[in-house]
Amino acid sequence: MRADSRTMEQPLFIGSEIYRRSTYGSKHPLAIPRVSTVIDLCRALGWLPPERYRTSPRAKPSALTLFHTPEYIGALQEAERRQQVSEAIRARHALGTISNPVFPEMYRRPATAAGGSMLGAELIAKGGVVYNPGGGTHHGFPDRAGGFCYLNDPALAIRTLLNKGLSRIAYVDIDAHHCDGVEAAFHGSDAVRMISVHEARRWPFTGMLEDNAGGAAFNLPVPRGLNDDEFALILDEMILPAVEAHRPEAIVLQCGADAVAEDPLSRLALSNNVHWRTVAALRSLTPRLLVLGGGGYNPWSVARLWSGVWATLSGHEIPEHLPPEGQSILRTLTWRRAAGRTPPEPWLTSLRDAPRMGLIRDEIRTDVQKLADRM
Repeated sequence: MRADSRTMEQPLFIGSEIYRRSTYGSKHPLAIPRVSTVIDLCRALGWLPPERYRTSPRAKPSALTLFHTPEYIGALQEAERRQQVSEAIRARHALGTISNPVFPEMYRRPATAAGGSMLGAELIAKGGVVYNPGGGTHHGFPDRAGGFCYLNDPALAIRTLLNKGLSRIAYVDIDAHHCDGVEAAFHGSDAVRMISVHEARRWPFTGMLEDNAGGAAFNLPVPRGLNDDEFALILDEMILPAVEAHRPEAIVLQCGADAVAEDPLSRLALSNNVHWRTVAALRSLTPRLLVLGGGGYNPWSVARLWSGVWATLSGHEIPEHLPPEGQSILRTLTWRRAAGRTPPEPWLTSLRDAPRMGLIRDEIRTDVQKLADRM
């Protein structure tokens, strides 16, 4: 994984065909196509010419030990090879569980995501913007899997940036679920500032308001039904000031797509507009930006949101109505859940959600102020 020696003038998109042909299993939330649909949609819209695309390398086991233990990497490879795990391996490494099942590419797929994020970190070291929607697996721990995450590519990317000589990095996570693995990786760090907005009382039940990870983290658990106006307050009065105060040389954004209203694994009510605004705002604060994917379990909302992220990064206008080429890609998607039987027309004909505005609750204002008082 060697980065270009020159500063990138245009953002780069990192992807791989492995996401098209692998699945966690037919009944798993990640049975849906995600990255492959984003690639197809962005190409159909003319947003992803060959010169802007890089094929993700698969991280070598030795590279993964930048965060993970050799024993765990070996167990993950062996589980893929044998397509089964012992009770001892399941208990020690959380492999072969309902959340982290055995499947044919269970090492190669996450190692590709990790390789993409590490390559992205190398590419932006001299300046630039990279998008790796296959990344964002923020629940992985050094010696075990967690929450659909076999490896922790955000932690690997941040450590790659640190190894490149950067000394101040901001990690922003707007996934509906708290970034427990990343927080554990940089607990007490002076170099890495972590900022997470996530649903309260939702798995993994970490990231409480009072939890500052030894001074390294700002955690904002938010109530059910979080709307666009409430997120705008959070962005303007907590996320951006916390990032700016750290004066980061690079920002890593985990842009999980599961905080929107249609996602089945959260009870938040955002539109994808807030994600795009966050991407644009953070890009203006740093010469180095790495944007990752993350959660997202409705195939239409993920495809539309993450395609809009690439449009935001690469300077393309998001159309109000998709051309036939784009619509045809969204119309081929299927989903086992009831909502997939008759998807609403906007899921098929547009990228942009209708704004989801609302009152700003006092509890959110109070918690944002508590975090602001720490800056």
